[in-house]
Amino acid sequence: MDIKLIAIDIDGTLVDDDKVLREPTKQAIAAARQKGIKIVLCTGRPISGVEKYLEELSISGSDEYAITFNGSTVQDANGKVITNHTITYDDFVDTEALARKFDVNYQIETPEAIYAFNRDLSRYSIYESSIVRLPIKFRTPEDIKPELTITKSMFVSSPEKITHAKANIPTAIQDKLYVVQTEPFFLEFLNKKISKGNALRELAEKLDLKPENIMAIGDQGNDLSMIKFAGLGVAMGNAIEDNKQAAQFVTKRNVENGVAYAINKFVNNPES
Repeated sequence: MDIKLIAIDIDGTLVDDDKVLREPTKQAIAAARQKGIKIVLCTGRPISGVEKYLEELSISGSDEYAITFNGSTVQDANGKVITNHTITYDDFVDTEALARKFDVNYQIETPEAIYAFNRDLSRYSIYESSIVRLPIKFRTPEDIKPELTITKSMFVSSPEKITHAKANIPTAIQDKLYVVQTEPFFLEFLNKKISKGNALRELAEKLDLKPENIMAIGDQGNDLSMIKFAGLGVAMGNAIEDNKQAAQFVTKRNVENGVAYAINKFVNNPES
């Protein structure tokens, strides 16, 4: 298999449970890059939440790429936007009303900030802010104007409430938006055209690569589309069952350097 690009999710995949990028993973990625293979971080985070890891991996420049906001945006490593798909003001109105129906906290994300609509912030919102490195601003629904660029909206609550909400999203919402659970406590609503898999397809076309040239590694539901698209889909040992069923290979857990194990097995030392 002629791998030329490796797409890697961040949370639960690239990093351990403390969000630390461990040395074995750094070394495996560096060795792959020495072979001329592109490393593309694919995440639900905005670019502000990716920059730290790009720096640790010494990935920079206009010929290196990152897929952010779950595939809404493809950017080069300098931050220049190549493709961008957002949701509409009407989508915001509909999902905000639905959040009240399900009694879950609600927020939207733009490239500049998280806008929360509950005065009592969820601890999960605070967690999200720290991870993606975006400030949280409290707003009422009336404060949001149609011209605001909204990348995604989110339900934020306990895993039990999120599971219930996910199972009961109206068909009309599912028909017009991409609905994906990215953490046990997050349910996200994005442009229907986007997913990590679609963004990876767009990038592959730009780089003149075929699926068989791509390896994709992930753990959660938002990684399933890219695992299916790639010629070599890899599920983490800590991945959800759907990913494991779709993948060609299940590697070790993120806390066991599963990304390094997979890259070394298929790219750096393919005969060992």
